[in-house]
Amino acid sequence: MPTEQQLIQIAVIVFIVIIVWSLIRYSIRVLWEYQRIVVLRLGHYRDTRGPGLIFVIPFFETVYTIDLREKFLDIPSQRGITRDNASIDIDFLVYYRIIDPKLSVLQVENVASASINLATTTLRAVIGDIDLDDVLSKREAINQRLRSKLDEATERWGMKITTVEIREIVPPHAILEAMNRQMTAERERRAEVTRAQGEREAAIEVAEGERQAAVLKAQGDRESAILRAEGERQAQLLIAEGFASSLEAINAKAGDLNEKTLMLQYLDTLQKIGSSPSTRFVLPTEIMQLAQRFTSNLGGSPRSNGTGHASDNGNGSMKPD
Repeated sequence: MPTEQQLIQIAVIVFIVIIVWSLIRYSIRVLWEYQRIVVLRLGHYRDTRGPGLIFVIPFFETVYTIDLREKFLDIPSQRGITRDNASIDIDFLVYYRIIDPKLSVLQVENVASASINLATTTLRAVIGDIDLDDVLSKREAINQRLRSKLDEATERWGMKITTVEIREIVPPHAILEAMNRQMTAERERRAEVTRAQGEREAAIEVAEGERQAAVLKAQGDRESAILRAEGERQAQLLIAEGFASSLEAINAKAGDLNEKTLMLQYLDTLQKIGSSPSTRFVLPTEIMQLAQRFTSNLGGSPRSNGTGHASDNGNGSMKPD
């Protein structure tokens, strides 16, 4: 069993080991690529170190570790008054990164907290210069203005504002109702315009179809008339050719006729006329002369020569004077 003196020696050795280990751990550090440390020696700025293996003098040098990666600040919902005196609630995000570790340590106590307070006041200033309609419709422009103003203010702290994104804009309830009514009216107007355009296009299509139908009908009528006229012309030509052929045949036959043939035709005609009851007719002088010639040709002499007289005995017979 160890004595009291041995226990004291063991405790001293353990204490010395802990002290040495703490000093070694504080004095030797390994920094990642995105880390830097700002070293203050006896309260004065010494340098900025990293990345890699870093040695620090214990008790004489104080270090502040800075992360150079891009981070964001979640700005809680803030109420602002627009230029037209409408109150709205806005919350947004601010993305930033440290570009100068020395300034972020020496120029501001807590760069993140200071940035949040600066963002809220800057937001109220920007919203106060814009009307409500522009706040609701021009988010990108507001984001750019906020980023520019915040970046200008935080540059002295060694901070770079990379992006500002408005997450939500909540107008008052009365304004929301008015916006809903306006949106409904706008949609109804668009529906009416769309329906009117559809009816107009339909009317145009119907009129165009009727016009094309009328054009096609007129073309069909014209072609039909042309074909009908062409057919009639060809028919007239055929009739004329047939009539001409008939006349040529008659003319050819007429050369073979003599006075006897003509007289026989005249007599046949007179017979047909006389067969009808109560018929009144006139015998021209030329027929009597033809009859005289016919009788003379047959060898007989006529009983009289003179003009014929027409008489009506009630039964269609005829007597010479």
